[in-house]
Amino acid sequence: MQLYSEHIFLNDHVESGYLTWENGKILGISKTSNQDYLDYTDLYVFPGYIDNHIHGWACGSFWHEKTADSIYRMKEHLPKTGVTSFLATSGADEKSEIVRSVKEAYKVFKDQKKGAQMLGVHLEGPFINKKYKGMQKEECCIDPDLDLMKQLVALQGKHHLIRLMTLAPELKGAKELITFCKDHQIQCSIGHSDANFDLIKELKSYGLSGVTHMFSGMKGMHHRELGVVGSALYFDDLYCEFAKQTGMTVSHEAFDIVYRIKTANRILLTTDCVGYAHVKEPFHHYIRKETFIPDEKGLCILKENGTQTLIDSMDYSQVKHLEMGYNESVVSLSKHSRVSPLDMIKMTSWNPAVYIGVSSHKGALYPGYDADIIVCKPDYELVHTFCLGVQCL
Repeated sequence: MQLYSEHIFLNDHVESGYLTWENGKILGISKTSNQDYLDYTDLYVFPGYIDNHIHGWACGSFWHEKTADSIYRMKEHLPKTGVTSFLATSGADEKSEIVRSVKEAYKVFKDQKKGAQMLGVHLEGPFINKKYKGMQKEECCIDPDLDLMKQLVALQGKHHLIRLMTLAPELKGAKELITFCKDHQIQCSIGHSDANFDLIKELKSYGLSGVTHMFSGMKGMHHRELGVVGSALYFDDLYCEFAKQTGMTVSHEAFDIVYRIKTANRILLTTDCVGYAHVKEPFHHYIRKETFIPDEKGLCILKENGTQTLIDSMDYSQVKHLEMGYNESVVSLSKHSRVSPLDMIKMTSWNPAVYIGVSSHKGALYPGYDADIIVCKPDYELVHTFCLGVQCL
């Protein structure tokens, strides 16, 4: 298959020509063509977005449902937001529930079917600090348990399923856990944490490489104690992950400050979407001031003013607006921050691929890479998405 565009974005420059792929792999870019092609002359061609932090989206929630079927529903609908690859992300739950969720994710990992590719699992907890629990369950925030981590790693067999772990490095036993994760090629991010600068400086060499949802769920910066936020800004090699850019959780100005200091080379864009349509018990969103209540007919949304709305949790048209999707976040960011398209694809594709160790075949439009492609208008409005060369939007 082949497309033509005058704006094919590689990691450090833009080319015009014919982008060709076959059997899910990119063959290259040529200046001439002898076959039929898709004409995207004036549109932008990007590598597909990689979401390393997503609990659920629209009609499925891995965190709340903990089933293979929920991930398959995410896989089906994520391309509609430009996401071609992702990590199914858990939360702080009972140990037995985390084990069950990893088992379910493994089923999908071995049998991907269609849609966005699940690259593995991101364990956001349970080894996080109750002080900065955010929307996590306080009773499930526990100290690092190396035996549990060994059990989870054993579930993946010879495969590389667990790729990312968010933890609070100040908790007892964290150093041993970080070391274990590094030995098993599991990236470790600081999140939901009260860690100080000196501790982060010490543990960086053991395998701490970035922070989860920058500014949120972490010790802030003081001029005499830099905390997690200040440490992330100070150390050039630490990556800063940002959840969807609504301007609510993190102001656009705060993002701009980090962008100026870290540059696009050390920023990762994610969504941290949850899949609210599939909560199993009433869940209050303290920022949006809404309560999501499961109902036998779907989901009831209760606002603080008493207004109620009932929606069908399996109807994509009804649930897609419950959270800001990946491409909506990109559009929002582009409107508020001076980010070039080349910087945007670093933050949405290349850096996420590097961070979780898949940059040998994901995150760029190079020959031999997976044909994960999105086509956008210059204002980032999404036109088409291709996952492993198959059009999914």
